[in-house]
Amino acid sequence: MRFDTAQLLKRSFFCERSLLVSMAAWIPAIAPLEMKWGLARFIWQSAETAHALRNRVFELRFPSRMLEEEGSDSALIELFSGVKHSPSVPAFLRSLAKVLLPGMRDSYRTYLEASDPIADGPTHRFLSLALSEKDEQILAFEEWSESALAGNPALREEAIVWTQAVASRLSDVGGARSGSSGPLAGSKTYVIPARPARDPRFFPCRFYWPDIVDPDFPYGEGLQLQLRSAISHLNEVWAIEAGGVILSAFAGWIHDSARWTYDESRHCRMGYERLMAWGLEPAQIPLGTYIYESASGEDPIYLLGMLYFFETKNIRHKPARAQLFHTYGDSLSEHDMDFDWADETMHAGYGKHWLKELLAARGQDPAAYDQIRERCEQLVRDYVGTATAKEVDEIQKVANVLIAKGAQR
Repeated sequence: MRFDTAQLLKRSFFCERSLLVSMAAWIPAIAPLEMKWGLARFIWQSAETAHALRNRVFELRFPSRMLEEEGSDSALIELFSGVKHSPSVPAFLRSLAKVLLPGMRDSYRTYLEASDPIADGPTHRFLSLALSEKDEQILAFEEWSESALAGNPALREEAIVWTQAVASRLSDVGGARSGSSGPLAGSKTYVIPARPARDPRFFPCRFYWPDIVDPDFPYGEGLQLQLRSAISHLNEVWAIEAGGVILSAFAGWIHDSARWTYDESRHCRMGYERLMAWGLEPAQIPLGTYIYESASGEDPIYLLGMLYFFETKNIRHKPARAQLFHTYGDSLSEHDMDFDWADETMHAGYGKHWLKELLAARGQDPAAYDQIRERCEQLVRDYVGTATAKEVDEIQKVANVLIAKGAQR
């Protein structure tokens, strides 16, 4: 009956929600770009599923619009939240690949087999999509976990033990929806990384282009603008990481922040694809950290403020640059910038809305959201001021090599 159905879907909502929050927290700690992009995409998929589950529960419980606490499912939800405290990247990846994602997949499959496709047709539509997405996610996490273990073989035993602990706890609580609770053996309290992990294939740096630290280095036109734009898009990796942190820190607005994080991963990939299409080698391409690190040690609200600051700072330039790329005959850069502009217009609205909501929730003046933005601008300015002469010289050489290679092509 509909109230029983609502109870089952409510459990799935809390599991999906808790799992995607845990996934988001790990984005800054994972180095390979493909994994960051993939995590952002899967988080967005899960957020869409959670959103649909939540709305369906409301439909089935009409006229009630309340989603009470987890109740008898609390131990199960605690497990899905607890994977955030995995002891290492390989352990985190493996426990999702082998236990939690298959658990979600199997529960959706069982639900679809047992429920009424006529009376509960709306649920069948979005859970059928979620089931196929879980299959894709499992394959990706299996590949990622093996890759991470290949690069860190000393962590294999720990990852296996952790995965077994997660599986054992799921067995205890999954059927009875009660049982053991508390931290899993081997867990390590999650801490927001002060410095984000970077893909070792790229040139490591803090400041990814000379104009960031040298006011005399031009932003450029023509070829230099094309390169600068692609490098900037690639370096929006910081925004994927910031999105993951704020999603995990402020889980009350998952649907918007998951979309924001996914959008930033698309922008980052745009830059990567353009640079690869131009025949450039990753080792020659700078991948920086300065924007993320500007807010390290600060309240996570300042990472949200950083996203808002850079969205509102740069958005006005996007249409003009898209038009310039059109005049250059660079349809790929034009296309990417055009879609980027549409996304960032929406993101500016996200930033303003949620900064105001967070300030209000903290008992502060919502109108002070622009003070957060101004503080972020100062944090960036102060951090840029720490650039050394060596760093400035190195990034100038890297940029000049890229410009010369671009000219040759």
